[in-house]
Amino acid sequence: MNKLNFLLVSFVILLASCGRGVLNPQIVYETNPQYTWGYAEYFGAYYKSENGNKNNVLSVSLFTDSLKINNLGNLTGLGQYLFLEDVFQSPTAVFLQEGTYTINNSGLPFTIAPGKNDTVDDAVYPIGAYISYYEYNAANSTLKTISNGSLAVSLVNDSTYNIVCNFKTSDSTVLKGSFTAQLPHIDQSIATTKSGIRKKLPYTRN
Repeated sequence: MNKLNFLLVSFVILLASCGRGVLNPQIVYETNPQYTWGYAEYFGAYYKSENGNKNNVLSVSLFTDSLKINNLGNLTGLGQYLFLEDVFQSPTAVFLQEGTYTINNSGLPFTIAPGKNDTVDDAVYPIGAYISYYEYNAANSTLKTISNGSLAVSLVNDSTYNIVCNFKTSDSTVLKGSFTAQLPHIDQSIATTKSGIRKKLPYTRN
């Protein structure tokens, strides 16, 4: 084989390798994270006036260790942020109750509303349950909505929760993960009106 043919063959092999993704491998995100801190927010019977649902609603936020909230209320650092916007409880429950919660749209106690993308004034934003990945390369940071699965909640003692995730995202990624720590509860039932928009951490990291 002469030198020119050798160079042509080498070039073709290089192109074929690129086509198979050898040089640009797909990003693999952590699917079994250890969440080290978080909090719950209590909103009372948030949907009572909207659709007559008298069940109380909590939002639960869990974070891996290197993510922090700065004094502007924005996330900084790298890692995963799990947000469960509508965790339904019984009408008398104020704190996150022990038990197994399932992802569905029923609004019954021990359910979590699934995630989806909503559109308001041509702007698309996530609602419901979702996981945000904050990567070193910002181009690889992404958000995935959670479509089904379950969340097991138990109390280690009066102040320490043990939470185990077993979710599946909208792209069929299995998302597990666990949390064992104190889970502060914030009462937002007075600060947020029944028709008000609940404040969420921004997806874009500053």
